[in-house]
Amino acid sequence: MTTVVEWHQPPAPLVKTLNVVLRRVLPSPLGRRVGEFMLLAFTGRRTGRRYRFPVTAHRDADGLFALTPAKWKANFRGGADVDVTLAGRTTPMRGVLIEDEAVVARTYLDRITELGLRRAGREIGLKFPAGRLPTPAEVTELARREHFGVVRLSGKT
Repeated sequence: MTTVVEWHQPPAPLVKTLNVVLRRVLPSPLGRRVGEFMLLAFTGRRTGRRYRFPVTAHRDADGLFALTPAKWKANFRGGADVDVTLAGRTTPMRGVLIEDEAVVARTYLDRITELGLRRAGREIGLKFPAGRLPTPAEVTELARREHFGVVRLSGKT
């Protein structure tokens, strides 16, 4: 049986190198030309350490958000302050982790549909071996298996 949608991350050395480059470029004047990415800078809930993660910037009618299966997303449970650097500008915002399975799956599926399979593969880190749009149930299963989450970003209140 062919899997319809899979999580796919580039090789770790490539990701590490790209992250180092993006951490430097995004806050600089060159960052204005890299609107596909944003830099999230926040303080860890338990460690108190300052973290800076470059992620793909996503937008919908509700605003700006990040899609990720990464463990750092847990820092946004219940909400957390975050400095968002996008297009060379840094803005203080509030990030809230969305973990509701149905909402997460719907958000991923909406974004996949909007981007198309090729761009969704690149911007979200997915593979589509069956070459077709996944069903809501298939995206829900993937989100559950890979621990996907959505970090919603909004103006700081």
